[in-house]
Parts: sequence; structure tokens; C-alpha cells
Amino acid sequence: MTTLLKRSILSRSYGDRFVAALFQGFAIASGAIVLLIILFLLRESYPILHRVGVLRFFRDPSWHPTSGEFGAMPMLWGSLLVTLGSVLIATPLGILSAIFCQYYAPPRLAPLYRRLIELLAGIPSVVYGLWGLVVLVPLVRRIQPPGTSLLTGIWVLALMILPTIMLVADASLANVPAAYLRGAAALGLSRWAIVRGVAIPTAQAGLMTGILLAIGRAIGETMAVLMVCGNVVQVPDSLFDPVRTLTANIALEMAYAMNEHRSALFVSGLILTGLIAILVTIGEWVNRGQMYD
Repeated sequence: MTTLLKRSILSRSYGDRFVAALFQGFAIASGAIVLLIILFLLRESYPILHRVGVLRFFRDPSWHPTSGEFGAMPMLWGSLLVTLGSVLIATPLGILSAIFCQYYAPPRLAPLYRRLIELLAGIPSVVYGLWGLVVLVPLVRRIQPPGTSLLTGIWVLALMILPTIMLVADASLANVPAAYLRGAAALGLSRWAIVRGVAIPTAQAGLMTGILLAIGRAIGETMAVLMVCGNVVQVPDSLFDPVRTLTANIALEMAYAMNEHRSALFVSGLILTGLIAILVTIGEWVNRGQMYD
């Protein structure tokens, strides 16, 4: 009996070690892929960075790589403004939708509402872009031409990232311990007071994670903004001005770019990677702060 028990413990130990080694291998492979992508971007960007330096991409007045002008700031501003506007619209809508689904929706309606949001999350970005081009652009054009503008891009991106924020927020609110809610209800608090004072603070880390994931998707979106933003390299003076984002610029010009022009486009990719790295750092900082609290 003792021998059988020892064999069982040894087999479990070997199994645990195998699973741990397997997961460790997957983690190393994932990290290696990210590192290889960054090294590839650095290698392709090096020729132009070595010749003109980094500051030219932020100081040059315009973007004409074939003429020696490498100003990427208008496109960086385009990416940041489209992202910021869409997040400002989608964040309250997504979180309020999750609160409705968790605490206010009838039991039969809540699952159907979640399925609808999941369907929105699965729609390809080119379909959102086509819808924006056919529906939103003419509506904005009636207010102020040309219609393809920063405002149109903001609304399309807000609709695209709304499911991400809503679904992550819904999962975070669902994980709030029921004892917290029952204790607050026993104190006589109203439903909204419980949501505002107990559920939201408890799910704060998850809500922030959903927002950061949505920002990451908005920054990296290409097809939808390419179709509805107008693709003019300029810093917009109003919401109705056309803009071009970094991702759209890469998609538009990579097919015919050569030599320094091609290398400059890889610098744009490096800038985008840096923005995502900043988001990841913020997310890690938020999660650590929540853990220590």
C-alpha cells in the first residue's frame, strides 16, 4: 500500500513538472516572439534613424520621405486624438452597459444583451469601416464637408471598442463577492449606492484593464480609420477636419515605399510599439496597486 502511494505521488510530481515545463516553454516562446518583432522593427528602422536621427520624426513640418521630410507628428496626433475621443465616448457607455446587465436587467434579458455585445465584438473592422463610410460620412457631411473626418473616425472606433470595455467590465462586476453586496444591502443602501460604493471600487482593476485593452485596439486599428478619416497628413483644427493615423499611413504607403521611405514607415511601427508598451506598463502598475491595496 505504501509503495502504491509513493508511485502515485511520484507520478503526480512528474505530471506537475511536465505541465509546469510546458507552460514555461509557452511563456518563453511568447516572450521570444515579442522580442523578435521588436528587433525586426529596430533593424528595419536603423538606416533612417542612423542617417537623420529620431528628433526629425517629431520636428519636421510635414511627411514627404522621398523629399527628405519625415514629420510623423501630425499622424501621431491623429492616432492619439481618434483614440482619446473614442475612449471618452465608449468608456461610460461600456461600463454603464455592464452595470445594467449585472444589476438592473431582467434575468432573461441579460444573457441576450451579452450575446448582442459579443456579436458586435466579432464583426470585422472593415465592416465597421464600410458602415461608417456609407452611413456616418454622409451624416457628418450634412453638418460640415467633407464628411471623412476626425469625428467620423471617433464614432466608428467608439463603436468598435465598446464591446471590449463592456464585456471586461461585465466579467469584473460578476466577480465582486456576493458577501460584499449582501452586507451593503443589509445596511439599507439603495441599489445604485451599492453599485457606486461597493461594486465599482471592488472591480476597479478589471474596469481599468478593459479600458486599456480598448485603447490598445483603438491605437492599432487600421482599416476602419483608413476608410473614414480622410487620410490627410495634418494636425486637425476641429473635429470635422480629415486626419491620417500612423497605422493608416503604413497601410497606404508600404506597398510602394522603398529605401529610406520604407525604413521611415518602420519607425512609425516602432512608435506604435512604444505606445503599446506604455499601455502595458500602466496596466501592470494599476494591477499592482490594486493588489497591494
